[in-house]
Amino acid sequence: MARHFLTLLDLSPAELQGVIERACELKALQLKNELYAPFTNKTLAMLFDKSSTRTRVSFETGMAQFGGHALFLSSKDTQLGRGEPVEDTARVLSRMVDIVMIRTFEHATVERYAANSDIPVINGLTDLYHPCQLLADMQTWYQYRGSIAGATVTWIGDGNNMCHSYINAAKQLGFKLNIGCPEGYSPDSTIVASAGTQVEIFHNAEEAARNADLIVTDVWASMGQEEEQKLREKAFSKFQVNSHLMQQANSDALFMHCLPAHRDEEVSTEVLEGPQSVVWDEAGNRLHAQKALIEFLLLAQ
Repeated sequence: MARHFLTLLDLSPAELQGVIERACELKALQLKNELYAPFTNKTLAMLFDKSSTRTRVSFETGMAQFGGHALFLSSKDTQLGRGEPVEDTARVLSRMVDIVMIRTFEHATVERYAANSDIPVINGLTDLYHPCQLLADMQTWYQYRGSIAGATVTWIGDGNNMCHSYINAAKQLGFKLNIGCPEGYSPDSTIVASAGTQVEIFHNAEEAARNADLIVTDVWASMGQEEEQKLREKAFSKFQVNSHLMQQANSDALFMHCLPAHRDEEVSTEVLEGPQSVVWDEAGNRLHAQKALIEFLLLAQ
């Protein structure tokens, strides 16, 4: 039976840690220019409803490095765009390709797809979760600091899909998560409640950032929320990650951002380009983390 990766909770804590450590091993192989191509003639189908840079390039490149092939399929270029049910598409592609990645809006879409798929399905992003980005973030932390268990992570900004995935990561990997967000922009209460005492919400950014080991943020308006940009700029005006906010954290705290960043909105250019920022390694690790995930899912069949 196929294993799917729709949220971080689809892997056990040990499996998740194993994927993170394997990502570091695969990165080391690439840096040494060692060929590792275990999936010759394997095909990854990538279904996109949302635009992408990092997700498409990392999955497509990763599959090529594995000796396989990746197909880019936009909803406007397939029968999905003409109303074919995702359930039917799942059954058809299960007979043609080996693994599927979906980047879409409603999380229910990937759940429906996976329920009808005989091959592994990866959530490349939905409005509710972004688990692949968390693999890269956790790999980056592991690369710089080792185990994240017992650390304090602070999320600053909207209670969005990234925030929800950080909540799941806290549950799986054993870190404390402080969430700093304006009132009215908190994460889903059910997801928060599932984490118990590991998650705490603050409506003051400085309080949330105090004694943090890692500070993370994202754009104030996600894809599909562009019409709210001006409203959100006002609501989030006191939630910018800048040098003053970083000073509330521990002196060796790291800064992450999933990108693309709106410089001098959610994060100052000074922090983004500063010595505590690891955003470029974080972005690059999308490649290695997702290769580790693909390997795990294909070998688990």
